[in-house]
Amino acid sequence: MTRIAVAGFLHETNTFAPTKATYEDFVHGGGWPAMATGGDVLKVMHSINVGLAGFAGEAKNNGWELVPTISCGATPSAHVTKDAYERIVKVMVDGITAAGPLDAVYLDLHGAMVTEHLDDGEGEVLRRVREVIGHDVPLVASLDLHANVTPQMMEQADALIAYRKYPHVDMAETGRAAAKHLALLLKTKQKFAKAFRQLPFLIPISWQCTNDQPTKGIYEKLAAMQSEAVPTLSFAPGFPAADFEHCGPSVFAYGRTQGDADAAADALAKIVTGHEDDFDGRIFAPDEGVRYAMELSKTASKPIVIADTQDNPGAGGDSDTTGMLRALVRNEAKRAAIGVIYDPASAKAAHEAGAGATITLAIGGKSGIPGDAPYHETFVVEKLSDGRFIAPGPFYGGRDMEMGPSACLRIGDVRVVVGSHKAQLADQSMYRYVGIEPTAQAILVNKSSVHFRADFEPIAEKLLICAAPGAMPADPATLPWTRLRPGIRIKPNGPAFAKSRLPSSATG
Repeated sequence: MTRIAVAGFLHETNTFAPTKATYEDFVHGGGWPAMATGGDVLKVMHSINVGLAGFAGEAKNNGWELVPTISCGATPSAHVTKDAYERIVKVMVDGITAAGPLDAVYLDLHGAMVTEHLDDGEGEVLRRVREVIGHDVPLVASLDLHANVTPQMMEQADALIAYRKYPHVDMAETGRAAAKHLALLLKTKQKFAKAFRQLPFLIPISWQCTNDQPTKGIYEKLAAMQSEAVPTLSFAPGFPAADFEHCGPSVFAYGRTQGDADAAADALAKIVTGHEDDFDGRIFAPDEGVRYAMELSKTASKPIVIADTQDNPGAGGDSDTTGMLRALVRNEAKRAAIGVIYDPASAKAAHEAGAGATITLAIGGKSGIPGDAPYHETFVVEKLSDGRFIAPGPFYGGRDMEMGPSACLRIGDVRVVVGSHKAQLADQSMYRYVGIEPTAQAILVNKSSVHFRADFEPIAEKLLICAAPGAMPADPATLPWTRLRPGIRIKPNGPAFAKSRLPSSATG
């Protein structure tokens, strides 16, 4: 029987964010399943939307024996601590080493991990795994669409395969694609030629959404370009908040010959760069966006949904800034809700006061984001929750959520979801678990950038993007870059980066 070692280790690192990812963050998981090791990995990896679950399902169909080592992920944040990284990778590598003879290894990775001591977290994971399995055993990995792919990642892996949808409703599908590519490698016993191209400008995440152009059309063309000669082709728009040399978009292809791979990578790179002018759109200031939403809601039959994009915990924000909450209250918005504000102390105070109580709190604003502060006000505690629920929408895909003690707080006609753990609001259940029916609201403000669209677009009259203070600027050109590769444009048609300042350390 074909024996394949598998593992998952996922983190998207915003090096400008306020909070690092500790080992305990990976144990809990945040929006990811909780850490599992050994045989427990496969118990949690079934019928949910993650790469390893998709790979495991395809492996079962192929009759492969899987040897699981570890699976974990943490909510995007600043650097992964050295302690967390080394402990997790040790379990992974030791498990692979102890597995005995293997036919292949599959890793479910993100592709944009920066640690306290390493710029290229995934490149080093792949290097260490390659060191113990040798060069003859195939090593395949699935990656997030936001991967900042590096030369070392390309060198160490026999294939990297990235998601093609943002919102990432195809994580499990990408795991299945990785299994299918691995089946080709095992059948032919030959490795494919590789081609890798890094692209010349950063792409803001709000305009990477594959529901819209130009990205939708790019992926349609990418799919049409795959063939027997080029069985696997990927475009990773990148995560434009990691201050290191290889941050940015890339394309990578695997072909029967080097000529096949090079031709496909060059053609796809040309398509993407030809759309540089199109990676752009309207972003509202908080008051401007709220007032526009209020005007639209007068005649709307469904909610106006606003993305609080710069405090997206799926991009490194702490999900606790108060700019959009202040705008809702200041403009006296009606039937409005915002969530999830991460504030364990306020959630605890609400639980101590009890449902129906009126309490004065300083909500959010504790992550130290410039231009933000805790919001001191008096709220009514409408409903309490232990934070346990299932998120059945297409992004989370039926995942068990653990938001910790949570509450619905009301001020005027504005309701606030307050939780004790961070996860981006990408599922309608993240309102319902504290008693808010999202379809009954006139305005919803989600701390998310794009993932929320998978579950909210069908119930929304219109989607807006607002930029209140937060750790993930909608415009990457506003970030204080010091370590990008010289010449890359820091936004589409923007200025080229030049090393005019002293480089920061990896822990900058």
